[in-house]
Amino acid sequence: MLRELIEQFVRTVRDARGPATHRVRGFTVVVDNTRPDIATAAVLQRLDDALALIERYQPWRFRHLQRDLREIRVIRFPCRGAYLMGEGVCITELTFLARTDITAATVASSIVHEGMHARVDRMGVAPESRDAAREERICRQAELDFGRALPPDLGAPVIERAVASLALSDADVAPEVDWNEARRRQDQVDELARRTARS
Repeated sequence: MLRELIEQFVRTVRDARGPATHRVRGFTVVVDNTRPDIATAAVLQRLDDALALIERYQPWRFRHLQRDLREIRVIRFPCRGAYLMGEGVCITELTFLARTDITAATVASSIVHEGMHARVDRMGVAPESRDAAREERICRQAELDFGRALPPDLGAPVIERAVASLALSDADVAPEVDWNEARRRQDQVDELARRTARS
């Protein structure tokens, strides 16, 4: 379901340039930049900064990511990150990477989170036997551990978000998402960005 949704999003919003493949810290990174107001080079630099934090402060986790992920895909998507089960693909959302009001540590924690989904996937846990809330808590705990490994000024927002998420009920930590509504909102934001870029 999620994979089909992602493929539909990519087909719908792809611009004439199409996706471009890059190498960042040894990872294959596919960027499908559909936003004229976002510089691909800036997004790749932010991704590099985030991966550098993981490599420096949790090198063992960085090695897990290298083993568990076939690709990092940067696309427009209605949430900051996702993992494509069975494909080894971590999605990092384009506009999330482009934000300048958050640090690379916040981006890195999202990659750590999706990396835990990849780890569970590689362990061979069948999708139908997965407990979504339990898996989300495992991912949030990994974010918390990562935040605690960072210098305090970088780690504080990561820790704050992870602690708040871990305190949520099962229904809230792993909520049902109305992907059609999420896409409608994303399309509105993108249309506004295109109009603003043309002005």
